[in-house]
Amino acid sequence: MSERPTGVAREGSLDAPTRHALDWKSPEFRDHAALDRELERVFDICHGCRRCFSLCNAFPVLFDHVDEAPTGEVADVPQAARWEVVDHCYLCDMCYMSKCPYVPPHPWNVDFPHLMLRAKAMRLDEKGTSFRDRLLSSTDVVGRIAGIPVVREIVNAANRSPAGRRLLEGMLGVHREAPLPEIHAGSFRAREAKRAKPALDVVAAAGTTGRVAVFATCYGNRNEPGIVEDLVAILEHNGIPVGLAAEERCCGMPKLELGDLAAIEKLKERNIPALAAMVASGHDIVAAVPSCVLMFKRELPLLFPDDPAVLAVAKRTFDPFEYLMLRHSEGRLRTDFRAALGTVAYHVPCHLRVQNIGLKTRDLLSLVPDTALTTIERCSGHDGTYAVKREYREVSMKIAKPVVDRVAALDPAHFASDCPMAGAQIASGLRGARKPEHPLRLLRLAYGI
Repeated sequence: MSERPTGVAREGSLDAPTRHALDWKSPEFRDHAALDRELERVFDICHGCRRCFSLCNAFPVLFDHVDEAPTGEVADVPQAARWEVVDHCYLCDMCYMSKCPYVPPHPWNVDFPHLMLRAKAMRLDEKGTSFRDRLLSSTDVVGRIAGIPVVREIVNAANRSPAGRRLLEGMLGVHREAPLPEIHAGSFRAREAKRAKPALDVVAAAGTTGRVAVFATCYGNRNEPGIVEDLVAILEHNGIPVGLAAEERCCGMPKLELGDLAAIEKLKERNIPALAAMVASGHDIVAAVPSCVLMFKRELPLLFPDDPAVLAVAKRTFDPFEYLMLRHSEGRLRTDFRAALGTVAYHVPCHLRVQNIGLKTRDLLSLVPDTALTTIERCSGHDGTYAVKREYREVSMKIAKPVVDRVAALDPAHFASDCPMAGAQIASGLRGARKPEHPLRLLRLAYGI
């Protein structure tokens, strides 16, 4: 077989995708003319390819505007329409990791999600953002205020009330039918601080230290602490001692969706020193929400490639099922399951798929006897705050419809998603007929603990 000529661009690439660090503090990053040129260049490549038309709404919006342009070319798409494409990108990364044949190392160097992030960041610098978007992405602040006992009761009651949801939609633009999480009394971190912990020996295996620092996440800390409690119970059941970092703030993913890179840097400066200290003391980092794992594993290293603490934390951060399956490879996972799960419809969220670790959740749950999993690898349409916004709710449910229809047709004993928000989105399409369960809850049920 003859070798390909060097230096010649080819149609597509079979090479593994690589990612360039985002030089977001450089003058060119915020150069409006340079951004416009790059948007037109990448949009023109996307228009000529169109492989991503079924992933999200950003691409159909782009292609529709190109087709409606007088010449059918990107150059004639109005500026306002180009920004509409930016608004529909929620940075799931699926186009980069699974569809686009022109990502680096291809010489065309297409990174659609990071281009959209650059556009969002520039617009935020120039125009700011709405109160609604700042509020929805300020998860720590919302959690602290809504966690106050009287406030919590009012917020939960309003979220369950049709009148309260109509008011919320009118005031903030949060769609009245979008699922909103309950605020629980007592955060996970407060509960964990009071819990007596078992004395367990530390046993390293398969590149894991055998000692875990759990990152509770905003959602797990305030909205569904039971998920993190399930994670802790499973780790300890497998002989793995669990600790917490000295402090914890939002991972920054909600701010990434806005392009608020300065806010991400502030959150990084709070989280990374505490997590790096845990890594230095021999802990691995595990979080139950895929978006948070992705933030520490991939996004922060791309934003701060010269920060050794960021890189140290990224190297030791794991998805729960990735961690458990690594240890299983050396016989360090308990498989003495007490209960079968029956039929399970398992949804794989985008922020887990793009970690490129394989389907570890599926693989582990498949070890449970008399358990049959159907894996659904489609976007739920939730993706951060996108699905709760009044202007995007209908589109988000259109994206989710193939997943919803699949779950409904399967009618399984359980349906689960590693992302609890994606699970709630799917359940809202099922109209309350079914409730999602986190895979960690299913695994705990199978263990009977």
